Amino acid sequence: MKGLLIYLKDYKKESVLGPLFKLLEASFELFVPLVMAAIIDKGIANGDQKYIIRMCLVMIGLGVIGLVCSITAQYFAAKAAVGFSTKLRHALFGHIQSLSFTEMDTIGTSTLITRMTSDINQVQSGVNLVLRLFLRSPFIVFGAMIMAFTIDVKTAMIFVVTIPLLSIVVFGIMLITIPLYRKVQAALDGVLGVTRENLTGVRVIRAFGKEKEEKIRFQEKNQNLTKIQTYVGKISGLMNPITYVIINAAVVALIWQGGVEVNIGNITQGEVIALVNYMSQILVELVKLANLIITVTKAFACANRIESVLQVKSSLKEYPNEEMEKKEETIGTKEELAVEFQDVSLCYQNAGDNSLSHLNLKVKKGQTIGIIGGTGSGKTSFVHLIPRFYDATQGKVLVNGRDVKEYAIEELRDKIGMVMQKAVLFRGTIRENLAWGKEEATEEEMYRALKIAQAFDIVQGKKDGLDAVIEQGGKNLSGGQKQRLTIARAIVKEPEILILDDSASALDFATDANLRHAIRNMEGQMTVFIVSQRTSSIQHADQIVVLEDGEAVGIGTHKELLENCSVYQEIYYSQFQHQAAQ
Repeated sequence: MKGLLIYLKDYKKESVLGPLFKLLEASFELFVPLVMAAIIDKGIANGDQKYIIRMCLVMIGLGVIGLVCSITAQYFAAKAAVGFSTKLRHALFGHIQSLSFTEMDTIGTSTLITRMTSDINQVQSGVNLVLRLFLRSPFIVFGAMIMAFTIDVKTAMIFVVTIPLLSIVVFGIMLITIPLYRKVQAALDGVLGVTRENLTGVRVIRAFGKEKEEKIRFQEKNQNLTKIQTYVGKISGLMNPITYVIINAAVVALIWQGGVEVNIGNITQGEVIALVNYMSQILVELVKLANLIITVTKAFACANRIESVLQVKSSLKEYPNEEMEKKEETIGTKEELAVEFQDVSLCYQNAGDNSLSHLNLKVKKGQTIGIIGGTGSGKTSFVHLIPRFYDATQGKVLVNGRDVKEYAIEELRDKIGMVMQKAVLFRGTIRENLAWGKEEATEEEMYRALKIAQAFDIVQGKKDGLDAVIEQGGKNLSGGQKQRLTIARAIVKEPEILILDDSASALDFATDANLRHAIRNMEGQMTVFIVSQRTSSIQHADQIVVLEDGEAVGIGTHKELLENCSVYQEIYYSQFQHQAAQ
């Protein structure tokens, strides 16, 4: 939690003024029982109506001043809490964006969403309540006890016994519930994970008639959360009855002792009423403090979860600028390969075995490289090493003769246009989505990219053209349309290296062929990597890499592989059976 307090540094004034005004309100509240005692002992006892009215006006004045102080404190506390949570949310989102794919895979999407939303809201609520009540409640409790001592020392000793007992109950329950609330948040992650999975895969679930199974799975996760929350709730629920028993016992003792003291003339009836009022104030404030501690306990658990994410460092290390400049000086100006793999192996974090093993490949500028293999052979892992989404665990990946680890991440990825397996478009216009590739792109450049990606007809068919709206995730487009637009977005960038990771799977053979032909005839020396399950998509590539279980079992042209690579032959003839029979 301490690490998150830096986000409150711009709200120092509010963090001081909020509690200060609450203490002022509490101070005025402590005078009310004394005014009540004066009304009983002087006004009512003497039948002095003017004095009663005057004291009643004083009480109203104290109430109005207290209300103004309370509203002012609420304003400053809310401003600090909302500002704090806004800065924290920005920082957390920015940090998540800086993490590599490795950390994102390890932590999990559902957990990150929970921490960005529910956890931060809980921390915001905790900060707000702390600024308003954390000082006020103890101040009232100890202030009431001190005021009781000013009335009668002997009777006030009841307060000395009561307050420690209440503190033991309150803080004991707090210590028990803190670790349990962490379990509650973890169980909430589980529920959110299942919910997210069901919503994103709703079509698949319905296609296979798995609604009942998914309902049962959700019910199990939900019941687990309910069970933990119920258990924590029962423990937290003990706080109010136990505190009420202690307070009521203290009030009984107070009235009994007060009656004795009145009889012997040590205190007046009004002062007994004042003492009971002070005890009632203590009761109210300790109940508030108990509820506050429960909220703060949840906030602490959530803050620790947020802090744990902020403490995760990206596994992708960058050289300082000075070191990179020195490296650049030693590279020279010789003609370089576009991409080179030197004995590259990759093992994902917590994986049992390598996903890629001892890959060697040299790719000249302007070449087209096809990558093919069975499911799980490592095709996507292969191309993810080029933009450095993951770091090779062994060997080197070089771009333009330079180790990818020696580039600034932004500089490296600026050279690369990446089209992922799953076509992802963002809510906005077609123009805004294409501008992700190049912010200053002109309409001419966008239309050129659309024509190459065979997506020009999509824009032509829209009434608003480039300004046609795309729904979140491209829900108002077909799978093929989404793929073509994502390819156009990458081409707008005019990258040195274009990677198409099975990004034409939803296209028909004619459109796929036209796309490959248009990319091959693009101006400039663009190096293209095409990952595909179709041999027809890659058979005209300059080199084809055949992967099996993370190893390159064949590298060569279509003709060469068809002669001497059994894995490639098997894939090819399974797709073109009529040629196998010839």
